Parts: sequence; structure tokens; C-alpha cells
Amino acid sequence: MFSTLFKAKPVIDEESKEWIFDTFAWCIDQLDADFFQNNSELILPNNTFYPGSSSSVEEMAETIFGNTSRYTGMTSWPLRLVSADSFSPKPMPQLSFESSLRGESAKVTCQANYEVGNETVAPAIDIAFHSSQLNQPQDLIAYLVQIQAGILVKQNDALTASNSNSSGTSAPGGQAVLAQTIDLVACFMGFGVIFANTAYQFKGGCGSCNNRSLNRQTALPELETVYALALFCVIKDVDIKPVKKELKSHLYKPFKQAHKEISLYLQQTTNPNHALLNN
Repeated sequence: MFSTLFKAKPVIDEESKEWIFDTFAWCIDQLDADFFQNNSELILPNNTFYPGSSSSVEEMAETIFGNTSRYTGMTSWPLRLVSADSFSPKPMPQLSFESSLRGESAKVTCQANYEVGNETVAPAIDIAFHSSQLNQPQDLIAYLVQIQAGILVKQNDALTASNSNSSGTSAPGGQAVLAQTIDLVACFMGFGVIFANTAYQFKGGCGSCNNRSLNRQTALPELETVYALALFCVIKDVDIKPVKKELKSHLYKPFKQAHKEISLYLQQTTNPNHALLNN
């Protein structure tokens, strides 16, 4: 009786925990395990990861975009940051990959090119930004990562659907939880601290200083995001001391509890082939 009375309540419910574990395992299997193992790191919202200053809004936005794309491993993808004023939605081109999915060695080509003069041009995937988003750089980073994670997931689904011989699969839960999956992929990419910090933010303000349509739309709840952050830290063996400095103060206690829960679970599992133990 007393052992259960004083036992800490789990950070999230069992169903959510299982989905997060299953989806992380899917990410490792489908979204380039080599890049995850060798290159992914915990990205923190500080000058170490986002250094330097810029002389213009455009230069600052491009600097943030470039650093973010490098951390997501998508610098080889045909992604282009454009001002919201000149952005026009268009169908996403189908991409093909000769080798790895992410990283500097990835060779990514568009299957639908078009002619401009005497040159063959591959269509870019445009990502819109509003200058007011630079007022909250952490929120801008989360917005950019969320879009890139969404592109990654949708391209994986398209490749799986178009190739009958592919061993690819859709993420656990399918389209019903696609938005939550995209947020979880962002945490898998190493942006768990930034996503936890921006899970709930004040979105007010006048039209001239805040464009709500361009802010990140949260899908994964705050505690589930914290749990995903903890899972990344455990399986990547990340020193959690810097997390305390960068994570919102009210989130650090559930983060530490989740980190402990996950560590104990993975230590006690009897399945030697558990996907999260072999990475």
C-alpha cells in the first residue's frame, strides 16, 4: 500500500509512452539511422548553436535557416526560405535519393524539372517566413524545424507509396496523428528543448508585429514533448546539465523524471533486439 502511495505518477500515460517509443523506433528505421547515430545532437537555443550577428533581417533569417537545415541534415534538399510577401503555395515536388536521406553526403534530386532558357532547373520547396518572427528566434527555429520535419515525413510516405519493393512504412498511427508525428520527428532531430519551450507561447500582438498564421502550430502536448526530449537524451547519452539552463523552469522536473523512467525501462527490458537499444 505505502509503496504505491508514495510512488511518483508517470509523466505521461502508457498509451502515449508506447506511441512515442514506437515512433522513435520508426524514425531510426526510416529517417536515416546513420545520421541520427553519427551527427544528431541536442540543439540548444543559445549562441553556441546559433552564433553571429547579421546586418539585415534577410541575412539573419538566412543564417538561422542555414544552421537549422544543417542540424536537421537537410542542407542537400532543395529547400528555399522566402519572404511571406512573395510566397505562393505550390505542390511539393517528388524527390529521389541516391544514397543517404540526410547529411552532406545525401544526393537529392527532383523528379519533375523544368526548362528556363537553356538550363534545366529543379523546383525548390519554398518555406515562407515573416520578418516579425525574428522577434522570437526560438519560435522561428521551431517553425522552420516543424516544416522541415513535415517535408521529411511526407517525402518518406511518398517514396514508400511509389515503390512497391520498398521496405518503408508509414509512421505509427498514420494520418490520424500526422501532426503529432511531425512534432515528434523534430524532437528526434534534436530540437526537443526548443519544441518543449515553444509548445505554449503567447500568440497575441497586433498584425504588424505578429503573424499568427506563420507561428508554429503545436500538435504534440507539452509533457509528451518533454518525454520525447528525455528519450532523445537517454538513447544519445546526452549530458543533461545544459538542459536545465535552457529548458523552461517548470518543465525541468518532469524532464528529469521522464529521463529516469526511460533509463530504468531500457535497462530492465529483456528484449536484446529492442530498436532503441541498438542505436
